[in-house]
Order: sequence, then structure tokens, then C-alpha cells
Amino acid sequence: MTAFLAKRLAGGLVTLLVASVVVFAVLEILPGDPAQLMLGMNATDATLNALREQMGLNDPVLVRYLSWIGGLLVGDFGRSFTYSSPVIELIGERAVVSLPLAIMALLLSTAIAIPVGLFAAARRGKAADTISMGTAQIGVAIPNFWFALILIYVFAVWLRLVPAGGFPGWGGGIWPGIKSLIMPAVALALPQAAILARITRSALLEVLGEDYIRTARAKGMPRRAVLWRHALRNAMIPVLTILGLQFAFLLAGTIIIENVFYLPGLGRLVFQAITQRDLIVVEGVVMLLVASVVLVNIVVDVFYAVVDPRLRANA
Repeated sequence: MTAFLAKRLAGGLVTLLVASVVVFAVLEILPGDPAQLMLGMNATDATLNALREQMGLNDPVLVRYLSWIGGLLVGDFGRSFTYSSPVIELIGERAVVSLPLAIMALLLSTAIAIPVGLFAAARRGKAADTISMGTAQIGVAIPNFWFALILIYVFAVWLRLVPAGGFPGWGGGIWPGIKSLIMPAVALALPQAAILARITRSALLEVLGEDYIRTARAKGMPRRAVLWRHALRNAMIPVLTILGLQFAFLLAGTIIIENVFYLPGLGRLVFQAITQRDLIVVEGVVMLLVASVVLVNIVVDVFYAVVDPRLRANA
């Protein structure tokens, strides 16, 4: 298991290094002068040059990249020129919104998708299966931002059950904070639940055709026990793959939803930083999101090894 984990960690570090080069290079080739955008078209050359020097834009590209990477290694993400604050502080302030939102959406997605996938697989070819998978197909096709607008109209404008947007902060209590994240979590979760339900059904149908499942049924084991104890566990590898990818998507793909609900999370921070050409903020947040994706994939690989010990032997 140690060798298995070491191999995955080494692969993750290589991925982070390659991602850092790509992120830095892409932001470097973007058109426009960050100093010019910050100071406006009427800024003098002397003022522009002073800001470029302060931002390190006059240094060679390789020097700036190595300086940025060296800072990341010691937890120094740089300083935002728009907010006049360390980037790590901005990330910490926004992560307390985005991380709970992503976790809520993932838990909700899983709580919906697994039972629906089991329900549909147990009734393959019947009306219940057709209705379940037809509904899931609709969920896959609906954009989450459109669904978010529908939720706002129904539950905030019409029924007035929850706020339409904004975040009161955790200082006022846990429930007000959770209440403000319910609709964004639902908007994020339902399309992902539709995808996960279809994957769960397909994985279960493949497992249900195996000999050991037929043997368990022949011994008189109840159908529910066969599904939950034997079929589901052996169908979990593709399900875990999708769960890992979904959490990464939910954490990194909240830009639209956070802007729809006016949430002060990482997605909104990135959006604002891009429009303001605050590149150091964009680089820091994107690398943090890449690191979270790598970490989630490593955790999923470990779960693979727990579910299927053969993977440890082949590592």
C-alpha cells in the first residue's frame, strides 16, 4: 500500500508541475497590459513603468515563473494589487463559501444518484427504469445556470422560502449560512446526480450479470441484500471515478453559479480577478484548484485500492 501511495503522490507532483507551467504560460500570452488595465488609459508612462516594476512585469519570464513557484512552495501566493491583500488571505476568505458549497452539492448528488441508479437497475426494462433514466437524461441536458434561475424564481421570488442570493457569513450562525447555500447546492447537484445515476445503473447492470450474483440469488439471498452487499460494492470503481471528477468540477466549476447567486466564493474571486487582470490572484486560485483536483484523484485511487485489492498488487 505504501508503494501504491508513493507512486500516486509522485504522479500528482508531476501533474502539478506541468499544470503550473501551463497556467503561467496561458496567462502570460493573454493580450493586454495588466498595469495599463489597472491604471487606465490616461496613466503616464512613468506611472505605468513604476507599477510594472512593482508587479515584477519587467523581469524576464523565467525569473518571474521561478519566483512564483518558489513562493507557492512556501505558501506565499503573492499579493493582489487590486485588493491590496495577500492572495492566500483572499483564498481563505472565499474558500469558506466554495468548499461547503461543493461538499453540500456532492453529498446531495450522491444521496440522489445512488438510490436512483439502484432503483433503475433493479427494474431494468420496466416503466420505472424508463422514467428514472428519462428524467436523468433531462437533468444532464439542463444547464445548471438555467436551473439556478428557475430555483430563484420558484423558491425565492414566488414562495419566499430562501434568499435569492448573497451570503450572510458564518459569524451569524450555521443555519443562515447553510440556508443561503441550499439553492446553489441544488443547482450544482442535480445535473451531476443525473450523470452519476446513469453511471451507477450501467455499472450495476454489468455486475448483476456475473456468476457470483446468480449464485447469491440461487442461495435464496433477498434481492435487496444482493444489490447492496454484493452488486453495489463491486460496481463502485466507475462510480468512485465519477464522484472524484464531480467533486473537482463542483469545486472548480462554481464560477457561474456563484455569480448567479452573488456568492463571495472562489469562483467569483477568479471572475473578478480576470476582469481586473489581477493575474497573481488568478494564478494562485487556479493552482489551488488544480491541487485540489490532484488530491481528490489520489484519494479516489486509494479508495480503488480499498475496494479492489488487486489494484494494490498491480501497482
